[in-house]
Amino acid sequence: MTGGSRNYIPYNAVAFCNWLKKQISYVMTNGERWRIIAFDDEFTKRFEQFERLVARCEDPTCSKVDIGARNDMRKSIEKEVRDIIQGMIIRNPFVTDDDRRIMGLHIRDTKPTPVGDPVGMVTATVKYLNEGALELHIAHADGSPYDKRANYGVKVVYGVFPFDAPAPDDVNMLQSSLFTRRKKELFVFDKKDAGKKAVFCLRYENSKGKSGQWGTIISAVIP
Repeated sequence: MTGGSRNYIPYNAVAFCNWLKKQISYVMTNGERWRIIAFDDEFTKRFEQFERLVARCEDPTCSKVDIGARNDMRKSIEKEVRDIIQGMIIRNPFVTDDDRRIMGLHIRDTKPTPVGDPVGMVTATVKYLNEGALELHIAHADGSPYDKRANYGVKVVYGVFPFDAPAPDDVNMLQSSLFTRRKKELFVFDKKDAGKKAVFCLRYENSKGKSGQWGTIISAVIP
């Protein structure tokens, strides 16, 4: 049962009337404590008219006109009731969970879901685009564990090195960095770096800033 759906409102017209009587009574009794004013005299009169229509439509000889009038009034009343419950009651800090339980409403879970440390490894393949441009296609490393919530985004560290220099084996040598949640990340290098080696390394990070383990170092020649 959720407060945002129709589930808490009975479908059958008679059951809806009985349910709404209880809701009106409970709201009127507790409205001052909740600091709201709902279900005024005009609404009460409309509801009483609706009850008479519902009773009339229980008679097998009722007309289609009566049924249509009942359905139209039901829609109008239900919308107003939903607006009151959604707008004044469900998130009202003065309404207790016991109140919501009595009214048959959803009990909100206010405890934050814990976010675990990032797990698994992230990798990428390099796609050559135009002059000076490389694009990383980021993906989860096959065979390593995965947690969607923990693996919130990816930190990429990178650097540019001479073509004939050995690729660094220490990520601390990669001085530039960015954080991304995209599956593709474009890197555009200066013209003077053409023919040099771009080196990348990636790791997962969660929304709390905690980091996972670094993946393998990736290198590509800058076009």
